[in-house]
Amino acid sequence: MASSRPRAAARSTSLRESDAPLEGAAGWEALEWTKIETFTRSFSFGNLDCLLEAEQIVAEEMGVSEFLAGLNEGQGVVLVNTDEAGILLVTNFRLFFLHEGTREIIPLGTIPLAMIEKFSKIVAKPPSATRQVDKAPPRRLLQVIGKDMRIIVFGFRPRTKQRRSIFDALLRCTRLPRLWDLYAFSGPFKFTNTKPMVRLLDEYFRLLGKGPCRASMDTIEDGSFTLSNDLWRISGVNSNYAMCPTYPFALIVPRSISDEELLQASSFRAKCRLPVVSWCHPVTGAVLARSSQPLVGLMMNMRSNTDEKLVAALCTQLAGSRDTRRKLYIADARPRKNAIANGAMGGGSESSSHYFQSEIVFFGIDNIHAMRESFARLRDYLDTYGAASSDGTSSFLRHGGWSWGGGNLSSMSASVSTLGDTGWLIHVQTVLAGSAWIAARVALESASVLVHCSDGWDRTTQLISLANLMLDPYYRTFKGFQALVEKDWLAFGHPFSDRMGMPTVSGSGNMPFELSRQPSTGSFSTSPIRQPSGSTSQASSSHAQTSNNYSPIFLQWVDCVSQLLRMYPFAFEFSSAFLVDFLDCVLSCRFGNFLCNSEKERVQCGVSDACGCMWAYLADLRASEGKYHVHYNFFFDPSRDGREILPAAAALAPALWPQFHLRWACRSKDQAGELEAECRKMAKNFSELKKGKEVAERKAKEITTTIESLSAELRKEKQLSSSAMVLAKRASKESAAMKRAVESLGCKVHFSESGGYLVDIERNPPKSMYSSSSSRREMDGSVQHDENSDLSISISVGAEDAICSNPLSRMCETLCPLHTRETGCRWPDAGCAQFGSQFVGLKANFDAFDRLSIMDSYFDS
Repeated sequence: MASSRPRAAARSTSLRESDAPLEGAAGWEALEWTKIETFTRSFSFGNLDCLLEAEQIVAEEMGVSEFLAGLNEGQGVVLVNTDEAGILLVTNFRLFFLHEGTREIIPLGTIPLAMIEKFSKIVAKPPSATRQVDKAPPRRLLQVIGKDMRIIVFGFRPRTKQRRSIFDALLRCTRLPRLWDLYAFSGPFKFTNTKPMVRLLDEYFRLLGKGPCRASMDTIEDGSFTLSNDLWRISGVNSNYAMCPTYPFALIVPRSISDEELLQASSFRAKCRLPVVSWCHPVTGAVLARSSQPLVGLMMNMRSNTDEKLVAALCTQLAGSRDTRRKLYIADARPRKNAIANGAMGGGSESSSHYFQSEIVFFGIDNIHAMRESFARLRDYLDTYGAASSDGTSSFLRHGGWSWGGGNLSSMSASVSTLGDTGWLIHVQTVLAGSAWIAARVALESASVLVHCSDGWDRTTQLISLANLMLDPYYRTFKGFQALVEKDWLAFGHPFSDRMGMPTVSGSGNMPFELSRQPSTGSFSTSPIRQPSGSTSQASSSHAQTSNNYSPIFLQWVDCVSQLLRMYPFAFEFSSAFLVDFLDCVLSCRFGNFLCNSEKERVQCGVSDACGCMWAYLADLRASEGKYHVHYNFFFDPSRDGREILPAAAALAPALWPQFHLRWACRSKDQAGELEAECRKMAKNFSELKKGKEVAERKAKEITTTIESLSAELRKEKQLSSSAMVLAKRASKESAAMKRAVESLGCKVHFSESGGYLVDIERNPPKSMYSSSSSRREMDGSVQHDENSDLSISISVGAEDAICSNPLSRMCETLCPLHTRETGCRWPDAGCAQFGSQFVGLKANFDAFDRLSIMDSYFDS
C-alpha cells in the first residue's frame, strides 16, 4: 500500500492529536479511534437547522436507544473519498454526512435516498503481515452508488455496530411498503402544485393559436376544452384514459379524423399509443407527431386503414398552394435491425408504400439497457480519474501517475480506461443528430415528421422534445421549458418511476396502491474499491434499489439540452446551473411532479394535491435574487440566434457536462463555471453601480429642483424688497412734503428713532408751543392744558390710535378734537378750520403737496 501511505498519514493527523506517523501495512486501520470525540446522548439531532420541512431523523422512528447503540462508541465515520470524519445519519429523505466539528453538511457525503442506485457492505482486507502482532482488522466499508455520477464510500469504526445501523436504516427507508411513505407525501409543503392538466390545455391553446383562451378545472369537467382551428382540434376521446392509459386526457389530432376513427387506429399501435400532434409550426402548418411502433407483425404485412388515414392527415396542404401537400417523414428512432427483430413480437416499422407521400428513416439509437450500461461506465471512469475517488486516492497519485499515459490499469477493465470507451458521448451525439435532422425537415422543407420507437415513451420523447426546443424559442425560456417537460415527458407517459428505479403504482379498484419492485442484484457492474494490494470482497448484504427497467433516459436528455446551451449560449434564458438543480430535484423525488409512470397514475394517487411542486420551488429560488440569480443565463439574447437553432452535423461534438459530470469527481475550478460566475458577479456589481448612479442622479435632480425653487423665492423676495424700497422712497418723499407743509403753517416737527415726534406750533407774536410726545400713558388720548402758556398742548398717542403708520398722519389725528375711535378722521367734512387755517389741507393728497414745489423763501416773505 505504498501509494496509500501518504493518505493514511494525513488522515491520522486530522483525526487524532498524535503526530506520530503510521508505519507498516496497518495504515488506515491503525487509527486510534478511541481518541475521537465520543458520541454523547445529550446531542439532539431533531433540532438540526439543516433538516428540510417534514424531514425527520430515522433514529427517532427506530428508537433512540437502538440507534445510539450503534453510535455510542464514537462518531468517527470517515468519508473515504475526501478523508473527512463526521457523523452519518439517515432521515426519511436522505443520507447525510455532518462534519464532526462544525456539524455542517458535507455535500459529497449527503445524498437523497431516491438518488441511491444501490448500496452494499464491503470488507477490504489488508495485505498479509509476516508477524501476528502486525495483523490489522479488515476495513469495514459501506459503498453507496448514486444516480448523479458519484460513488461514495464510508469507513466505520472496527468492532462497532455503526455500519449495521446505517445499513438497516437504508434498507427500511429505501424499501417502503406504501407509496404514501415517500418523503414527497410528508407535507403539507410550502410550494403547492397547481393543476398540471390545466397547464397542458393552456399549452394546447397556444399551439392552436388560441392563446387568449385560458383553461380551468371547470372546462375540464364539462368537456368544453375541445377547441379547434382550420386543421387541428383538441379531442377528449381519452378523457377517462380508457383508450390509452399512458396518454394524456386531451390530444391534438387532425380535424378531419373523428373520435371513432381514433379508437380504431389506436388498436394498431403498441400500447394503443396512436399518432397525435406534439407541435404545430405557427406559419407553415407543419407538425411534429409522435406514436409507438405499428403492429405489422413478423411478415410486416398487417395494415390498418384508419391508421393510414390518420397518418395521411398529417400531410396537410402547403401554405399558398391548393394542390400540393407536404411531405411526411416517419422517423424510427431504433436501429433497423432492432425494428425488424421487434416484428417477431408483433411490432415492426411502417412501409412507405402503405403511407401517403412518406419516407421512412432510421436513427439507430440504442435501447435503455445500452444507455444504462454506458452511464455506469462513465461513472466508473469519472470515479477513477477524478480528483477525489471512492478509494481515497487521487488520480494524480495512483500508480505513480503513469495511468495518464494510457497504460493498462490492472484495477480497471479495459472498457472504461478511456472516456471514449464509455460510449456516453456517442449516444448523446446520436440523439442530438436525430433531433437536429427532424428540426431541419420541419424548418427548411415545411415537412411534417412522425417520430416513434418501440413504445414511444423513451427515445421518441427525447427526439420530439429536443426538436421542439430547437424549433420554438418559447421552449427555451423558463416558462416554456416547464411547458415542454410537462407536455412531452409527463403528460405523454414517460415511465419516470421505472426509469428512475422508484416505486410504481399497482392495484385497482379500492385496493391500496402498493410499491412493486424488481430487484436486480448483479445487473449493474460496479468496480470494487481499487486497492494496489490486499483484497476486497463484497459482503453478502447488498441492496439494489433499481430494477431492470432503470435507465438514465431523462438525464441523457437534459445532458443534450446542456450541449445545445453550450453551442448556443445566447438562445436560452436558463443556465447550466438551473439544469443541474432541476435534474437534482427530479432524481431526488423531493417533489411529486415526477412520481408514477403516467398522468393517469398521478391523478389516481392525487399527487398534485398531496405533494409539493418543483416548479414553484425553482421559481422561488429565482425570485430571491432576481435576474442575477445563478439560474438565469447571463448571455441570453433572444434576437441573437433567431427563431430556430439548427446545428450542423459538424458542430455536434458533445463534451462532458462539467457542472454535472465533474462536480463530485473534480475541483470546482475544473467545472468550467468560474468564468460565467465572474461575469455574473461583474454584471451584478455594474448593476449596483448603475442603481447607485441613478439614485445619485435622482438626488442631484431633487437638489437642483430645490435650488431652483429657492432661487425663485429669492428672486421674489428681491422683487418684494425692491417694491418695498420704492414704497419707502415714496413714503419718504411724502413725509418730507408734509413736513414742509406743516412747517409752512408755522409748526416744527421733530421725529425720533423710536417713532415719536414733537410738534412746536407758533401763533402770532406770543409764541405758543404744542408739545407732543410718543410716551405711552394708561389713559389713551388724554389732553392736558398748561395755563402758563398761551397755547401749549401735550398729546399722548395710544396703540389703538396708531391707525396710520405715517407720523404726520398720527399727529393730525392727535391734534384733531373731532377724532374718535369709532368714526376716525372725518376731514374734510369736519370743521377743522376752527383751529386755524394752519390745519387746512393737513390731510390733502401727498402727491399734490409734492408737486407744488413751493420755495421756502415764499413763506419767509
